[in-house]
Amino acid sequence: MRKKIIYIVALLLVCVIVMAVVTYTMFYGTAVSQRTIVTIDGDISYAEQANSVKEVIDKDLAFDVYAWHINLTRGIEAGRYTFDAGMSVIDVARRLKFGNDGTVRLRINNALTPEALAEKVASQIDADYEDIIAALRDTAIIQQMGFDTAEAMFSIFLPNTYEVYANISAKGFIERMKAESDKYWAAEQRQEQLRRLDMTPYEVMTLASIVHMETSAKEEMSRVAGVYINRLRSGMPLQADPTVKYAVGDPALKRILYRHLEVNSPYNTYKYVGLPPTPIAMPDMAVIEAVLDYEEHDYYYFCARPEMDGRHNFARSHREHERNARAYHRALESMNIR
Repeated sequence: MRKKIIYIVALLLVCVIVMAVVTYTMFYGTAVSQRTIVTIDGDISYAEQANSVKEVIDKDLAFDVYAWHINLTRGIEAGRYTFDAGMSVIDVARRLKFGNDGTVRLRINNALTPEALAEKVASQIDADYEDIIAALRDTAIIQQMGFDTAEAMFSIFLPNTYEVYANISAKGFIERMKAESDKYWAAEQRQEQLRRLDMTPYEVMTLASIVHMETSAKEEMSRVAGVYINRLRSGMPLQADPTVKYAVGDPALKRILYRHLEVNSPYNTYKYVGLPPTPIAMPDMAVIEAVLDYEEHDYYYFCARPEMDGRHNFARSHREHERNARAYHRALESMNIR
């Protein structure tokens, strides 16, 4: 009898735990799989309003229960509601109950071109791709921001997450990013770092875009930046492979050949001394900070390691660099990369 009681208690306990997990998942688990905007009509019944919401969530019963709990069934205020990916049933119902302030968390990063940036932004705000790319290419807007080309204006976009209104215009988005950029560079710490570098914010962003494309190893970003700064100060060509890839229009190019180095482009830093005319990508904040806090050393060369681990071997002399380069090229040939 005693064993039966223990078994029954244990079974009840398991049932309670399972029910608790199921209930928690129903109400607090993810109900919205991707960012969606739903327009609620004020002239239809609550049932019809709720059906509009249920089309974008996958927990209808939980929604009905919680909506009843917070008296949402009296009717939803008409308007446009933004539901972000990862929101729960409770999040959705409370947004419908207490209103939508119309803001979204806009995340921008790792765009290689204005077109790529426009695509990323269009997926998060109301403005569509055509409006955004048109604004990014609009000569009047570009000049208003103080630049000559869309590629040059690319330097104002700092990878981060920003809270903006979903209905922000394409031009308003650019103006907001310019204000964020100005604020970032106005900080006293940044001003001190710029003085140490003897560079403008635009030049830092251009150099950071090269370092961004050169290495993903965070621990060596400031060292790579230091190599390029040494070259700039000594009058050496940067000889940065990412700028050659940009010049030939192939960022995925695996191996730079002599014919690539002959391309006559201001972005070919094997031919032209100094920084390229514009950034070649949107650098991560970690890269920007690595350039601002570059490592002081006497390295003038670096080459990808033959281990192909994404890191580099650094050299002070050209002879040492040639040894590193031969080891790397042998590794490429062993992998049939030509």
